[in-house]
Amino acid sequence: MIEWSDEGVVLGLRPHGEAGAVVQLLTRQHGRHAGLVRGGQGRRLGGVLQPGNRVRATWRARLAEHLGSFTCELEEAVAARFLDDPVRLGALRAALAVCEQALPEREPHPACHDGLLALIAALEGEHWGETYVVWELSLLKELGFGLDLSACAGGGNDELAYVSPRTGRAVSLAAGEPYRDKLLALPGFLIGKGSGGAREVAEGLALTGRFLERHIFHPQDRPLPAARDRLAAAVGPQAPR
Repeated sequence: MIEWSDEGVVLGLRPHGEAGAVVQLLTRQHGRHAGLVRGGQGRRLGGVLQPGNRVRATWRARLAEHLGSFTCELEEAVAARFLDDPVRLGALRAALAVCEQALPEREPHPACHDGLLALIAALEGEHWGETYVVWELSLLKELGFGLDLSACAGGGNDELAYVSPRTGRAVSLAAGEPYRDKLLALPGFLIGKGSGGAREVAEGLALTGRFLERHIFHPQDRPLPAARDRLAAAVGPQAPR
């Protein structure tokens, strides 16, 4: 029998049989990991297994390649905090969906776990939209697809204003002007300039969404998660508050 315990965040679950549920967790030491929770559809565990909640989980299986089973104890109820704020709740759901579909199964990524916890905490703050964009950039970097926003790809030395959708490198205002219709906008808050706000957050989501789609979801022949698309639509025309 194989057994381990770890802290984790509930990413999602699906019914299994009459009363059980297969739960996906993002654990700190064991990565994205699934397991069967007996009684997971019942009233007693329904509140524990809400997506976004922090749990202490123990996984057991006879062989490492088996699905195995989880027992989960609630450490912090997260989802309930945002029930009265549909946009922030949408951001939480988008982050969970991106993690569930982007992270490789059973591959440890402690930085992704810790980053998700930091994002969840930031969702209660004023600048959560900007933090969400930075979180997606960090996720891309952790998975080996980091963007280079430090200097102009074309050698320009004036203000950075764009990002090349091909290389993921920043482009200066002057160097990018002839190609502006083919480049992605670089939000000022990502390079320590600008005050953020609705427009820059929308630009940031378009930027990270392009590279999530290109490097992670397109190779899997999958679109961006629907929850991620809904977040972009909700944040675009209005400032996150």
